[in-house]
Amino acid sequence: MTNQTDKITQVEVKLLKVPLAKPVSDAKVIMGKQTPLTHVWLTTATIKTEAGYEGYGYVYCKRNGGTAQYALAKEMAPLLIGEDPNDISRLWDKLLWSCISIGNSGVAVQGITPFDIALWDIKAKRANLSVSKLVGQRKDRVPCYNTTGGFLQDSIEEVIEHAHKVLEAGVGGIKIKVGQKDFMQDVKRVKALRKAIGDDVAIMVDANQQWDVSTALKAGRYLDEFNLVWLEEPVKAHDYKGHGRLSRSLETPIATGEMLTSFREGLPYFEERAFDVCQLDMPRIGGLTPFLNVLERCDENDLVLAPHYSMELHLPVTAMYGNDAWVEHFEWFEQVDLFNEKSVLDNGFMVVSDRLGFGLSFNETTVTKLLEDSSVIN
Repeated sequence: MTNQTDKITQVEVKLLKVPLAKPVSDAKVIMGKQTPLTHVWLTTATIKTEAGYEGYGYVYCKRNGGTAQYALAKEMAPLLIGEDPNDISRLWDKLLWSCISIGNSGVAVQGITPFDIALWDIKAKRANLSVSKLVGQRKDRVPCYNTTGGFLQDSIEEVIEHAHKVLEAGVGGIKIKVGQKDFMQDVKRVKALRKAIGDDVAIMVDANQQWDVSTALKAGRYLDEFNLVWLEEPVKAHDYKGHGRLSRSLETPIATGEMLTSFREGLPYFEERAFDVCQLDMPRIGGLTPFLNVLERCDENDLVLAPHYSMELHLPVTAMYGNDAWVEHFEWFEQVDLFNEKSVLDNGFMVVSDRLGFGLSFNETTVTKLLEDSSVIN
């Protein structure tokens, strides 16, 4: 029997600043709480082992906080040297305990994310499998919807034009932003989109936490007319009781969870049945290790799984889930050629890759252009 032990010999951490083709605005910007989003921060990790394996991972941040994720990851990196990369759960705990004085969610777990993903990447490559095949793949394609063209800075005519473009390219649904002060303006946008793309196309709407429960009930009853796949974050992200009330009161399914920053933060949502669609985000809660708990809870509660953002990482994760699932399609990383690999769309679905590990590698030419800082630990 072959000895499968190994040792981590090098950890490289990089901070990248990925620009968007144009600034985008959701309801938080329209309501004066944020400025338009112009870039995404990435902290990447490359882990190399004595046996010659190499794994890649990353965590992201929109607006402030990316440098904090990077700073913590850079502090943690030396703790991995000499460790066996197979011991992923133990290493996850080791890294968390190293910074437990700042908590057990948020940046504390997001600093672990790029390492956790890179370690699973190595484990799958060692087994000569994709990550989804290693853990238990159930489907070879997952329905996908596009969000990129649905932001509020664009007119509804521009939103409709983009919707037709991406539907022709192979996505299966369109999500647009709502949550304006006058929700009837949102209703008009949704009505116009539904009329333009037809009754058979999936439409999702996202209020980005901008309503109170009363307003969300009023708006939701109007939106029920349009046969939406879900209404996302209608109230504040941590108001699980409010989301639960809306889920029980509206015909349109309620989606939330993207702003939660640990698996434990999500527990009240499962217990309260505060969502019909679970959007917990693997990079934001610490990687695949804690996300396996999310898959189990979603299955127990027969929920729809639709992880927020990061389609490159979430596609193999949703392929592991047996019930209904969606992947959120964003072109932002593809527009700058961040990865050597591209997503494959086919008649409303994103095709699950059979490449080893997570099936991703960084385009080093792009990384060099976007690099803000880096650190190598041997």
